[in-house]
This record gives sequence, C-alpha cells and structure tokens, in this order.
Amino acid sequence: MERACTQKTRETRKRLNAAGTTALLLASLSMTIGCNTKNKPTPQNFTRAINAYYLERSECLFPNMRFPYATADPEETKQMNALVRARLLESSYESAVKTTRYTVSRTGQRFAPRFCYGHREVTSIDNFTPPSKGPSGFPETVVNYHYTLKDVPVWAQSSDIAGAFPKMAQATTKDGSDKISLAQTLAGWQVPER
Repeated sequence: MERACTQKTRETRKRLNAAGTTALLLASLSMTIGCNTKNKPTPQNFTRAINAYYLERSECLFPNMRFPYATADPEETKQMNALVRARLLESSYESAVKTTRYTVSRTGQRFAPRFCYGHREVTSIDNFTPPSKGPSGFPETVVNYHYTLKDVPVWAQSSDIAGAFPKMAQATTKDGSDKISLAQTLAGWQVPER
C-alpha cells in the first residue's frame, strides 16, 4: 500500500513538473511573440505597412488624364509624341484647331490611361516621431524613409521616354526619400485615410 502511494506521488510530481515546464515554455513564447507584434513601432512594421500601401498605389505619368486627349502645348506634345514613338499612343493632327489628338494604341491599352511606371518599395527607415494621438484617434507617427521603384515596365526604361519625362526618369533610376504618417490600429500600422 505504501509502495503504491509512493509511486502515485512520483507520477503526480512528474505530471506537475511536465505541466510546469510546458507552462514556462508557453509563457516565454508568448513574451517573445508579444515583443514582435505588428503593433510595435519598429522599422520592420513600418516597412511592411508602407510597402503594403504603395503596392496598390503606383507612380504614374498621368494621374487624372482621359483619352482621347488633344493638345497644342509644345511640352505636352513632346511628351505625348515620345509615347507615340513607344507605340503606346497614336496621334493625328487636326489642322482646323491646330492641335494634336492622341488616342491609346492597342499596346498602350495595358497601361492607359494613367501610364504607371512602378510602385515604391522601402529600402530603409531613417527615423520616426514618437507615436502620439492623431486626428484619426489612434496613435500616429511620421516616418522618414528611402525607397526604390519596383516593377518598372520596359517602356519606362527607354531613353526617349526618360528624356520626355525627367521626373519619371529620376524616380526610376535613383533612390527616393519621403515621409509618411502611419496610424497604429488593432490590425497593425496603416496609412490613415484622410
């Protein structure tokens, strides 16, 4: 009888020891996970939020243009004619009104009407302000970052297009820097919609 009691006590101690070890492992795991949550103000979380935001917001030549488009402006004509030479647009001169009319070519339909040339991808987080309550009601921070453009189409890399659109040429060949406001939400850091 005494021997059975001693054996039961040993088994109970082993179970408690195993349960304690499991509880200790779970506690340390939850502390580790808690330190790396998507809500912490870390460069990794800011990078993830900014990249997600810009994945859906490409850089474009014409944010608000509609085709067909007519112009007599020499600078616009130069830019549009570069797109004609790249076979993205077609043109016709209307002598009665002395303007050139541009329509989207079959090749250009894939990129028209905005003619986007890539999206930002963060290369570094330079600094950020301490999070404080913002207009959205959530803690907000302003993040300064560097980026490059990704998924640049072939047409945007041509020297003819680069000459006609110097801002695009600089954006596609050099790193850029900018700042952005991020809000801390339950789902992690996000760009607040204003």
